[in-house]
Parts: sequence; C-alpha cells; structure tokens
Amino acid sequence: MTDMPGNTQVSQRKPHPWVYFDGQVVAAAEALIPVTTQAFNYGTAVFEGIRAYVASSGELNVFRLDDHLKRLENSARLLQLENLPRRAEMKAIILDLLRRNEASTESYIRPLAYKKALMPGVGFGVKLSGVSTGLVINTLAMGAYMPAGGIRCAISSWRRIPDVSLPARAKITGSYANSALAMESAQRNGFDDALMLNVHGNLAESTTSNVFVVKDGCLITPPLSAHILEGITRDSVITLAREELGLKVVERDISFSELFSVDECFLAGTGVEIVPVTQIDHYVLQESGVGEISAAIRRLYLETVRGLNSKYTHWLSPVSN
Repeated sequence: MTDMPGNTQVSQRKPHPWVYFDGQVVAAAEALIPVTTQAFNYGTAVFEGIRAYVASSGELNVFRLDDHLKRLENSARLLQLENLPRRAEMKAIILDLLRRNEASTESYIRPLAYKKALMPGVGFGVKLSGVSTGLVINTLAMGAYMPAGGIRCAISSWRRIPDVSLPARAKITGSYANSALAMESAQRNGFDDALMLNVHGNLAESTTSNVFVVKDGCLITPPLSAHILEGITRDSVITLAREELGLKVVERDISFSELFSVDECFLAGTGVEIVPVTQIDHYVLQESGVGEISAAIRRLYLETVRGLNSKYTHWLSPVSN
C-alpha cells in the first residue's frame, strides 16, 4: 500500500524470492554466509538502500540508481572492497534481478559489498587488505512505512560518529550500531526517532536520514562538514526546493538550541522518503499539523519519484526491457 500525502497507512515488507549472491542468482534461502565472515565479525561492509516506484503508466522505475551505485563505489573504495562489478554491470544486475523477481509493486533494493575471508597466507586479525570481497543484492516489495502526519523526535544523547573516526560519507554497516543506540533510546522514551548531534554539538542527522528545518521561509540543512552522510534524497530535496519551489536553501551548522526555534522540520532519506517532524523533545513545531513547506516538498518528491515531473525523468531507470 502506497503512502501518498494525506494517507497515514503504511505498507508491509515482503522479500522477493531471488537474490544475487557472489556472481549468481540463487533462492533467498540459499544466500548464506559462514559465521567466520569478516564483515559479520567486524562490520566491514558497505551498502545502499534504493527504491523503485510504480509510475502512473504502471511501469516500475528505480529512483536515482546511477547515483546510488556511484556512492556504493566510493564507499567500497574506502574499505578496499575490490573486484566488484563495474557500475553499468551492477545496474544491469539489479534491473535483471527485479525482473526475475517479477517486481510489479514499489520495491526496495539492498546491494551490500562485504569483506569475506582472509586470503591465503594472510595473518589473522582485523584488517582491510588481504581480505576477499563478496557481493549480495536482495530486493523486497516495500511501500511507504512512515506516517504522512509526521513523527516525534528526541534529541539523542548519543553523538554522531565523527568523520575522523569512521567515514560519515560512506554507508558502512558497522557505523549503524551508533544509529541503533540512538533509535532504541528515543523509542524507549516514547519518541519515533532521534536527532543526533555531532561532536561539536551541532545537528548532524537522524538515525537513518538527513534533516532539514524551515525558519522564516528558508530551508536549512547541515553541511557535509557536520559529519553527515551525503544523502541522495538530501540532494533531491535541495534541487527540487530551489528549482521547483523557488526556496532559498542554506547549508550551514544548526546549533542544539536553534532546534527549539525552527518553524518546521522534516527527515529525508531513501527509506523514510520525506517525513515531517512535528515535535522535537518537548517542543511542538506545528500545533495544526504538518508545516506548509514540509508538505509541499513531500508532495513534490513523491510526484517526482513516480515520474509525474517530466523534468526529472533522467533520475528514473525503467525496470522493463
């Protein structure tokens, strides 16, 4: 079930039956790794979360697939994950996998490159060189799972891992323990998600998404130097806000205290899409519901990913031949 603006229902996730696993397509139940796998033990893997949407014509399109694969390449380079398929081949593998799975509804794609096993003659230990690389890609049917009416976020006491400790621009599996701690703490305290500050005390991102705030009609988001992921949805929002809505968009540091004086706030990420934040800690942003700018960006984004904005069809990769 698709979550269009105004619809607070969310979809169920249903795994597809076939998975790409180290060079071949196998049944999902057969895609298994040994317990000695390096990535399982040390968190040395990188991944992407990618969405495919059904257009008004009924055609399934993957949103910004090339950009996701470019980021995957950059992440893999940081962890010395080598011998992966080139971008064009990876793209073909993903589109073929969706066809094999007969995907016809909105879907989620998860390519994951991982450190596999120590090469012959390499001594035991935590390392990146001398370790083989594996690749798995799984897909599942998944529509929107965040409520259109917005969510409540706590400001987490867990700080975002600084870029000098673990590359913030890479989607490294091990770094998500940081997000899990923040999310667990927020939900145990009755919130839906957490906003995380960086080591300088400024806003970084939420547990899995970039963050935007609105103040005096201006759209503001933390800069890349704030130890954030260089989000593809973030880039989409900035582009759409400037080109389609004529908004002023500023990338700058947002202090802890400033969060309690913003007019609107929303999260932006492939998984959550665009979800308004209606409360930050005790501070209620919109007494009457979702803010006007947040709602406009959300609607424009959902129209764009479904091919209803012809100006951005170059962001769509059709699954059909």
